[in-house]
Amino acid sequence: MASSSSVVSSSSSSSSDKGSGRILQFDPFQSLVDEGFWHRLSSLKLDSLGLDQSPIPLTGFYAPCSHPKVSNRLTLLAESLPSDFKELQFSLERAHGNRNRCPVPGTLYNMNTFESFKALDRDSLLKKEAKKILDDIHSGKVEEDSAVLSRFFIISFADLKKWNFLHWLAFPALVVGPPAVVLNLQPAREVFNQGEAQSLSAALNEWRNSSLTTGVLYFLVSIASNSCATIRQLKDWKACQDDGQKLLFGFYDPSCRLDNPGWPLRNYLAFISLRCQDGKIQFLCYREKRGFADMGLSLVGEAVISPSKDCRDPQCVPKAVGWEPKPKSINLAESMNPERLAVSAADLNLKLMRWRTLPSLDLGTLSSVRCLLLGAGTLGCQVARMLMAWGVRKITLLDSGLVAMSNPVRQSLYTLDDCLDGGSLKAVAAARTLKRIFPAVEAEGVTLSIPMPGHPVPTNEVARVLEDCERLRDLIASHDVTFLLTDTRESRWLPTLLCASENKIAITAALGFDSYLVMRHGAGPLSVSDQTNSLSTVDGNGGQRLGCYFCGDVVAPIDSTSNRTLDQQCTVTRPGLAPIASALAVELLVGLLHHPNGIYAPGEIANSIMSSSEQPFGILPHQIRGLLPQYSQVTLIGHASNSCTACSTTVVSELRRRGTEFILQAIDHPTYLEDLTGLTELIESANSFKLDWDDETDDADDI
Repeated sequence: MASSSSVVSSSSSSSSDKGSGRILQFDPFQSLVDEGFWHRLSSLKLDSLGLDQSPIPLTGFYAPCSHPKVSNRLTLLAESLPSDFKELQFSLERAHGNRNRCPVPGTLYNMNTFESFKALDRDSLLKKEAKKILDDIHSGKVEEDSAVLSRFFIISFADLKKWNFLHWLAFPALVVGPPAVVLNLQPAREVFNQGEAQSLSAALNEWRNSSLTTGVLYFLVSIASNSCATIRQLKDWKACQDDGQKLLFGFYDPSCRLDNPGWPLRNYLAFISLRCQDGKIQFLCYREKRGFADMGLSLVGEAVISPSKDCRDPQCVPKAVGWEPKPKSINLAESMNPERLAVSAADLNLKLMRWRTLPSLDLGTLSSVRCLLLGAGTLGCQVARMLMAWGVRKITLLDSGLVAMSNPVRQSLYTLDDCLDGGSLKAVAAARTLKRIFPAVEAEGVTLSIPMPGHPVPTNEVARVLEDCERLRDLIASHDVTFLLTDTRESRWLPTLLCASENKIAITAALGFDSYLVMRHGAGPLSVSDQTNSLSTVDGNGGQRLGCYFCGDVVAPIDSTSNRTLDQQCTVTRPGLAPIASALAVELLVGLLHHPNGIYAPGEIANSIMSSSEQPFGILPHQIRGLLPQYSQVTLIGHASNSCTACSTTVVSELRRRGTEFILQAIDHPTYLEDLTGLTELIESANSFKLDWDDETDDADDI
């Protein structure tokens, strides 16, 4: 068609030797596979496909080059794949695109084994996919849906055990005759006169801004004698040839190179030679800058093409090229493993807290601290959940009970299934639920009865009780923090004593009907030196030690469970108290872990001059007492008592000297603790103290 060459203006004739007579080379297509693509493929394979290796329809995306030094790539995203099996079976429509993501059809061949991936006949597969393109050209489908000229496919092997993905992309390009010879290739602004360039830019911008045509990758450009440019669909190619106007075959060029057009032109030339015309033709490599047509980056070329006779036969199996140079492998274990994804998601809030408000938040300390929860009831369940929310990953729950029918509505780690067949062991069931909630948590359930003062041990049970004492001691020694969350007062005595002896953090949460107490125990009485067994009455900073749960008592803990009515056997409390107290207990721990003095941090009172305003978590109370009827809360400080039955120097010394023999005596004879600590003498002294009351009234004059 003679008129088609007249688009080259006289101003460019001096440069017509650019590319003259050389074989036309193409800038190879490059691919980019997003992680979301592998996420969705994994879900499809695990939930729907199984071992089915049937080809899967895909949608890839690319757009015209928009940067003078960076070529665009064909990108595979999560939406490139069907979202579910139903869509895979019944919907072959391509994903919706936009001006920055023009959709093109593709096919995925995912193999079940690495061996089958290697054994694929890549040459035959390339010819098979190229034949689809040739069939679409002969059938006229290209005129209706030009994106099929950019058809691609990918072969892959997904090792979901190691989250390793091996893949190899191919962009089939037909070889339908002798190589095209380029006569001229120049920037469009050097080819068109000013009127043509302005008109063409406006027409292309309108084409790209229309939702109907923005994703149409191949098009026709006709330029009238008055320099007016028009963009048309490929199906109008016959009309364009008959109207005598200048004609260019345009396409979205992803390449940024000025010396070569992009890969999509290869199949476009095959289509042109087989359906439109052969001989000398002109093409437009359309490129953009900031979303608008760029006549400096876009190219206009003139080439000579001629198809072989064989390729005009619809039954021809064409030669093809198009494999990327080598396969690619990506390992997504860090991001694809569900457990690691859960960790990342769970830590997101904490990282945002550190980013925006608490730059000193130590996530490493929180994730490594080992917490022992004594009691897996209402408080234990809530504390465990709060600890996980703060990033604590090592949680041990201790309880001796079974899950009862009344538990699940109040105790958040149990369900009805845990109550059946007599009930599951509480500690074990709670740990199991924690792992279901968050697989990365290191949760363990320990079934153990805590020996208690006032509960004498039968002779035949002595060995078991002593074994329980040793096991409890080992658990407290191997953990950094112990939460005292049991139902009875006496069950807290031995853990308190052991924490004082081991100098471990102990935090108590206790509930009344409408009141609660949350407190951190003070540090234990420390050895003056490593060479002696003597104990100090001051804390590590030289100040008076903070008290424990028993420091305010004037009697030893005794049996509080015998001869109790139903309401006394159960913890009767307002349902909202347990979450409040549990949250405060965990907040207290987090503050303590971030305090520079740790377990030796002094107690602080709200609005006190002692308040450490520079601490990121605010004040660090010793005790928090709340009353729900008044919705009130106070912070208190209580110092260690020299007569305490659980943390005093006298009791800790006796424990270290006599060990389990001392514990057994304290269990069988609670008054022994009172005698040992001097409480008996104190009580007798108080009882013997008499007051003389003055019954006489003062005279009015004396007032």
